[in-house]
Formats: sequence, structure tokens, C-alpha cells
Amino acid sequence: MRIVSLVPSWTEYLADLGAADEIVGVTKFCVRTPGLNHLPMIVGGTKSFHVDRIQKLKPDIIIASKEENTKELVEECSSFCEVLITDVRNVGMAFEALVDVAHAIGRQRVGVDWRQRIESAWEAPRKHKCRAVYAVWKEPWMIAGPNTYINDVMNWWGIANACPKDLPGRYPVLPTHEWQSITCNHALLPSEPFPFKESHLSIFKDWPLNPCLVDGEAFSWYGSRMLHSAPYLKALSNQLANTDS
Repeated sequence: MRIVSLVPSWTEYLADLGAADEIVGVTKFCVRTPGLNHLPMIVGGTKSFHVDRIQKLKPDIIIASKEENTKELVEECSSFCEVLITDVRNVGMAFEALVDVAHAIGRQRVGVDWRQRIESAWEAPRKHKCRAVYAVWKEPWMIAGPNTYINDVMNWWGIANACPKDLPGRYPVLPTHEWQSITCNHALLPSEPFPFKESHLSIFKDWPLNPCLVDGEAFSWYGSRMLHSAPYLKALSNQLANTDS
């Protein structure tokens, strides 16, 4: 089978399913490909991939994401190839998609095994132990809102999302002057999609929030990254809770 993956987290998972040698095309953000013995063609970014490059690869299936990939470009791809469009907005949907993706490439049994391992590692959702706001972009400042995978990951690990309920959209803009009115102690600054770094911590010196650099993949990648991120998320949740106590 010839596979093109337009989703970095699914690319890693496809490789972990044992399909590394079947991946012929990926995005430039697909940086985790364990067991890959060749270099797949880079077809562009997740939002701006080149449909003509994908078509030349003659894939049997394309793995896409409703949230990460551009709808019009995905629809163009569907004119010449089967496209599996995943839509993951919470942890439960991520569990289901593990099996769906595996089934699409003929590895359903392996996918079921991965789901069981990840569900075991994540255990049951925790009670909220702390509150935090999760930034996804800077200038304008955007934060993770409701009905997002990031929001559900936070809640699952006991970190209540402090996004104001009156803000519209899944990733609302939070004006600078409103950061001081957030009712929580922590601001989580992820490594992606905006690459927050140590230099950004000083921005918060006049705000009543403790900034914390976090692993963006742990909060936003599903697939096999969920298994690798479980210990990190557990430790981070405990760290934030201990800071509050």
C-alpha cells in the first residue's frame, strides 16, 4: 500500500503501526517517523500541501484531518484517491480514531492493541486540581477554547481550562488587557504551533499568571504520541497542582 499522510501525529502512528515503508508522502511538519528506511516526498505544509505532488505519488490512501488540513485541497485529493478524514475533538474520539486509521491501512488488530495500551496509560479522567489558560498563538494572542482536543486533554489530566466562557470560537482571541482578568494561576505556553521560548516568559511579569513552557505535542498530538506523553502530562498536572497548594 502507498500512503500519504497530511497529519504529523498520524504519520508517527502509521510508522508505529508497522507501515513506515508504505509511507510515500508527508508534510514538512511530519518530524517523527520511527523505523523509516526511506525519505518520503515532502508535499508541503499541513495547510498548503501540493495536490499535484500527491497525485504523482499515486497513493492508495491519504490520511487527513478536518482541523489541520485545508478543506478545498483535501477535496481535490479525493477526486483521484481515497481520503480518510479524521476529526478528533476530544480524547474519546482520539481513542476511536486509533482503530479507524489502523483499519484503513489493513492493520486493525495492531490498532486495537495500541488503543488498549494508550487507554491503560491514560486511565480515567482526573478531578480538576488546578486551572490554566493555554496559549496557541501570539500576536494576536489566541487560546484553546471548548470543543478542542487540547481542552479535553487538559481536563482529562486534571487541569481545568480557564478560557473565559463568553469568548466565541474554538480558538478565541484573548486581548492583552483581558489576560489580567483570567481567574487562574497558570499560563501554559506550548512549543507548537507557536514556538514559545524562555524569552517569552518575561511578557508575564506584569500579569497575575505564572507562565510555564510545555510540550505542545503532548497536548495536541493524538496517535501513538498519546502513549509517550502520558508520564509527562501526569507529572505536569501534579507540578501545577503543587504550585497552587
